[in-house]
Amino acid sequence: MLTGITAYAQPSQKEGVHTVVIDAGHGGHDPGNLGTRRYKTTEKDIALLVALKVGGYIQENFKDVTVIYTRSTDVFVDLQERAKIANRAEADLFISIHCDAFTKSSVSGATSLVMGQNHDDDNLRVAMRENSVIYLEENYEEKYEGFDPNNPSSYIAFSVYQGAFMLQSVTFAQKVQDQFRTRVGRKDRGVKQQPLMVTKMAVMPSVLIELGFLTNPTEEDFLNSEKGQSYMASAIYRAFKEYKEEREQFHLEIAPATPPVQTKPTPTPVQPKIGTENKSVEKTPSSEPTIKQVDTKEVYYCVQLATSGIKKELIPQNFKGVEGVRFYEDGGLYKYIVGQTTNLKTAEALKMKMKDAGFKDAFVVALADGNRISISEASKLLE
Repeated sequence: MLTGITAYAQPSQKEGVHTVVIDAGHGGHDPGNLGTRRYKTTEKDIALLVALKVGGYIQENFKDVTVIYTRSTDVFVDLQERAKIANRAEADLFISIHCDAFTKSSVSGATSLVMGQNHDDDNLRVAMRENSVIYLEENYEEKYEGFDPNNPSSYIAFSVYQGAFMLQSVTFAQKVQDQFRTRVGRKDRGVKQQPLMVTKMAVMPSVLIELGFLTNPTEEDFLNSEKGQSYMASAIYRAFKEYKEEREQFHLEIAPATPPVQTKPTPTPVQPKIGTENKSVEKTPSSEPTIKQVDTKEVYYCVQLATSGIKKELIPQNFKGVEGVRFYEDGGLYKYIVGQTTNLKTAEALKMKMKDAGFKDAFVVALADGNRISISEASKLLE
């Protein structure tokens, strides 16, 4: 057993998000990936600039949040120390920022990674690259007790300790990806599980964010620009804002992730109504959230309002007064939607109505047999 990479503290049971540790990947004599080599900057430089911007946005807008950086200058910090910084601070969230690379320059997109043991080829590729930084540390053989980043068999020994934080990690990671896609227009490579040492050692919800591929000239230009860095940092900040507000509103507990329970679909209103938060008579919430899954018999458009790792009670008070909210399940997450129409223009009009109601990140999605499909695919099926 690899005791050298086990946790250094017990999980915090604090409510809310009051301390966040932001980790700029690599640094000092470890440049990270070099990109196309057209720039003097490398992964370590971009990661630091974006990390500092993210922290700055949080500090400016949340006075109740303490921001801690694993590094704020161009210095080398080993993986074990990065996790220890977060654990000593009893942080509520650990965000590690990196840039991706690949042998083909055409590959692009942003990815958010959580601790896991999904060993497909692409996941293992990134895990090996990110974990190989330990070769730059002194006495790494002793410190990590024989762990070899380049040996696939070494990953079998990774524990499932981070499973205690999987739900929260995935929830935050999905919010990051949603922001990258909807606000910055980046290609969404999704939320993936990988056996990453730095997130494995941190005993709190942890996400490693790959901003994009520096080996892709277009993405490298974007990530080296002030505009690109500000946009990506702002997207991460907005994801943090949503995550913090959701966790504090619903007192989301740190608990082992369990597969969502499948329930039978029940009839739901098709058109949402915007009500008021303060009604003269309120129903007492039941101990179990109201379950209203999507109709799985049709292809249609609807508007997605929010994504969560928890099952919210489907009452207007939880959705800014909007009635008729239901959900569909995707990747262990609950995605809350309203409306049901076969007319894309009608769906777009509803999206604008939901934005006016306060759901600034609302967007149109298409569903078929209870599963999300692309808008273009839905258009063909509905012809």
